Amino acid sequence: MKTTQSDSKRMVGLMVGALGVVYGDIGTSPLYALRECFHGAHSVGVSPESVLGILSLIFWSLTAIVCFKYLTFVLRADNKGEGGILSLLALAFGEEPVAGRRRAILIGLGVFGAALLYGDGMLTPCVTVLGAIEGLEVATPLFSPYVVPLSIVILVALFAVQRVGTGGMGRAFGPVTLVWFLVLAALGVRGIAMAPEVLGALSPHHGFQFLLNNGSAAFVVLGAVFLSVTGAEALYADLGHFGAKPIRRAWFAVVFPALMLNYLGQGGLLLSDPSAAVNPFYKLAPQWALYPLVGLATMAAVIASQALISGAFSISMQAIQLGYLPRMEIRHTSAHERGQIYLPLVNWILMLSCIALVLGFQSSSRLAAAYGIAVTLTMVITTILFFYAAQKLWRWTPLQAGLLCGGFLVLELAFFGANALKILHGGWFPLVIGGLLFTIMTTWKTGRRLLGQRLAASVLPLDVFIQSIAQDPPHRVKGTAVFMSGNPNGTPLALLHNLKHNRVLHQRSVVLTVNVIEAPHVNADERVKVEELGHGLFRVMCKCGFMERVTIAELLAACVPLGLELREADTTFFLSRETIIPSKRPGMALWRERVFAFLSSNAQPATAFFNLPANRVVELGMQVEF
Repeated sequence: MKTTQSDSKRMVGLMVGALGVVYGDIGTSPLYALRECFHGAHSVGVSPESVLGILSLIFWSLTAIVCFKYLTFVLRADNKGEGGILSLLALAFGEEPVAGRRRAILIGLGVFGAALLYGDGMLTPCVTVLGAIEGLEVATPLFSPYVVPLSIVILVALFAVQRVGTGGMGRAFGPVTLVWFLVLAALGVRGIAMAPEVLGALSPHHGFQFLLNNGSAAFVVLGAVFLSVTGAEALYADLGHFGAKPIRRAWFAVVFPALMLNYLGQGGLLLSDPSAAVNPFYKLAPQWALYPLVGLATMAAVIASQALISGAFSISMQAIQLGYLPRMEIRHTSAHERGQIYLPLVNWILMLSCIALVLGFQSSSRLAAAYGIAVTLTMVITTILFFYAAQKLWRWTPLQAGLLCGGFLVLELAFFGANALKILHGGWFPLVIGGLLFTIMTTWKTGRRLLGQRLAASVLPLDVFIQSIAQDPPHRVKGTAVFMSGNPNGTPLALLHNLKHNRVLHQRSVVLTVNVIEAPHVNADERVKVEELGHGLFRVMCKCGFMERVTIAELLAACVPLGLELREADTTFFLSRETIIPSKRPGMALWRERVFAFLSSNAQPATAFFNLPANRVVELGMQVEF
């Protein structure tokens, strides 16, 4: 009985935690989604038919995309307990790499989907915070000049607090968001009481009639309807933090009922007072509750923004580990939770982008025009990758996977088409950001591959090197030298240069290779492999998952049980540092070579990235013509 009670408490705790992290974004959609349908740049007039039709589309969109696609199917595709588009990309390949054009297309889609998340991470804080603060205008027009400055102050404070960690904030996220959803439900009940006939919107025939009777206008408003499901992609991305059961139960027990009650309540208000379309969410509240509601909405907006910011940090670390971004500073803000990380460069780029967006767009309504297109593309990419992953994971036939994913694609491509109409009205922004980051990520990945090929052509095989020192032993000095190398079978250039110029070899020389595999985590007993090569040489192979960051101190500790004890005080670390010289040699376009050279020269040194002791590191530079 005690175990059952303990499990129940743990489940409730995970559900409450999921409310704050997983559902923060989709939970703030009522601030602006229905308003954009009736008062935005791509809106329709308020009438009983349009209100019931749009509410029906919102209800069935949430049902199809969240309940059916993500919660029923996509959440089952976990990569050792982890989710997210890069995890799904790894699952789509299966255990054996897929060669040829299909592999290139899948990788390209996965990387582009990851790049689009940065655009989402810039837009979400702006549109949610602005949407919350604009409630002050409903209270009194006197606050209108202060909406933008107040929003910027909140955003600056939000990004400034990232460096101290979000552990304490995280514990408060769930309860605050729970209160937010309860308030959404209460406001919704108040609105439904104004016009109970709004409950008829749950019937799908209202949605179909709206689409059939309004033609192109109905298609255009789909872009605003889609705002109600933005944030659904977080369900899969945060799978590893909470697990599938708490995420599902939180949705069906709290989030879905609260959202639909609120949307129906806003619809009931519009049926009784069409002029409330200017801001139906805040108009739904009694006058005395406006200021407390603005405060609560602002906290909910900050929580929603935090989830996207943390997601940007996480996807950046994964991209670095998988070789799609150059090394940059990663700080762990918690001694207990490995997932709590902080990337200063990413944080300040996001902050400056958000400030620029708020100053440029000035209102959440204008920002909503830019919002959605990145999310629709991410959902389309998820569906395509799921088509291949389902065949690998559950042995589905292409027909079975195609029928299911084809149905999802029809819906998502319709939403994408409607959002594509926003491109000239701000929708270009996330596409530009996604395209820019996609170019950077593919340039870095291709550049590192070509660099490896150029260096491999001049690398001496390790077994040949061992034979040479056996025949002509060099002078040996006390201590241990660790040579970091990307090629475990080749002699590190730093080792050859040290022997050539200093004419000495340490008593123990270790060739250390760190490989990142296409899985989120690696079991502790599989992480390190030590091989003695003779003549005082050792080869150490380390594997880590793309969601892990392993430091040298951890690797050295893992070698001790395997018979190789490396004391930091007696160990010198040797690294090669390449300087890229762009040229017209075959490989990449000259402009991409220059981008790669710039990224390479500004990447964080391996010394800092792997947390090497600065006073025990020797770097040997070399120039490589590209």
